[in-house]
Amino acid sequence: MKNNDTLIKIRDLTVTYRTRQGPVSAVDHISLDIRRGEILGLVGESGCGKSTMGKALMRMIPPPATITAEEYLFDGMEVMSFNDDQLRDFRGRRISMIFQDPLTSLNPVQRVDEHIMEAIQVHEKKTTTSNALKRAKILIGRLGIKEDRLASYPHQLSGGMRQRVMIGLGLVLNASLIVADEATTSLDVIVEAKLVDQLREIRNEFGVAILAISHNIALVAQIADRVAVMYAGHLVEMGQAEEIFHDPLHPYTRGLMKSVPNIKVDELEDLYKMGGEPPNLAHPPEGCRFHPRCPKAMPVCSQIPPQITPMSSGRVVECWLYQEDLPKDGMQEKRNQ
Repeated sequence: MKNNDTLIKIRDLTVTYRTRQGPVSAVDHISLDIRRGEILGLVGESGCGKSTMGKALMRMIPPPATITAEEYLFDGMEVMSFNDDQLRDFRGRRISMIFQDPLTSLNPVQRVDEHIMEAIQVHEKKTTTSNALKRAKILIGRLGIKEDRLASYPHQLSGGMRQRVMIGLGLVLNASLIVADEATTSLDVIVEAKLVDQLREIRNEFGVAILAISHNIALVAQIADRVAVMYAGHLVEMGQAEEIFHDPLHPYTRGLMKSVPNIKVDELEDLYKMGGEPPNLAHPPEGCRFHPRCPKAMPVCSQIPPQITPMSSGRVVECWLYQEDLPKDGMQEKRNQ
């Protein structure tokens, strides 16, 4: 991949919360790239750190939590060095977020047009009200919302319309990346399907990159170009969507895939349930964090954390099954080095 294809470059990103039980790393030394104009799916169970990862990209993690990174480049800019004024310009103009529940994200006493016009005029102070309104009308028209809905308040809109307004707020300043954090959670299946199609259309029309965060791996399969799988704050597998869904490598990814309901005409199978529970991140297990639940666990898995291993075609996996230097003896000594 050429450098100019890379929109975001992240190396060793960590988000740590201070709690009564001690420090909790909800995102633990994650490295990944997001390419221009791609849809990257980020999947995993609840509590694995997906939403924290999305907020970290926005630099929206408030104290006493801390964000550290060896490198976080957005279009060549070092985001970790931004001051407050730079961050205000960065959010909205460069990166935008669609939250899980738009009804609580939108101001209940502002109409749709006021939301969009405010976003424009806060970042582009020389834009007149008439020009801002004109842009708002054009934008919602492209999103399939009738012009008369500009005068509506959030509670007067359906769930799908509210999500489209949130998408519009992300697009109005020509952001390069939209973080969609469980954007379909509050929607019924019909509206969810329409929104998924619209996200794909938006990527194709506007050329914007989308980070689609979801616990629903089947939904991500419909729209993602690449998929990243998180478990207990770690990135355990990432690759092309087709590879991940047809040939998952990590045992956790395999478990997620098996958990997707598979309805057959001539046969009904029991729904697969992955054994065990995600770990307490205040006291994570030694070695691989998945080993207490892993059907493929080896002795080394409970003693030494595996490293990210590059595979073919840019795919990576964090699992001892794919590391050539599997230790036979002296595992305790290696762990203590």
